Amino acid sequence: MLYQNKRERCEILAEYLVENKATVRSAASHFNISKSTVHKDITIHLARVNPLLYQMAKKVLEVNKSERHLRGGEATRIKYLHQKQSM
Repeated sequence: MLYQNKRERCEILAEYLVENKATVRSAASHFNISKSTVHKDITIHLARVNPLLYQMAKKVLEVNKSERHLRGGEATRIKYLHQKQSM
């Protein structure tokens, strides 16, 4: 997906993040760009481009950060459950 400019890309990424309550990783995968690009666009560029959208996206990022240890633990649990079932 080609963007006219960085401003457009930031806003599209932020809208996707907010609407889907997506993680940085899932947004990067969806738009086929790197996680660092998504994170930098949201945390640095978007604040200057669209402060209101930035505040909404920031809340989603904060929730994701606070829940990441739970998602990681669940992924590990599922991994070992599958290993046990395949034996």
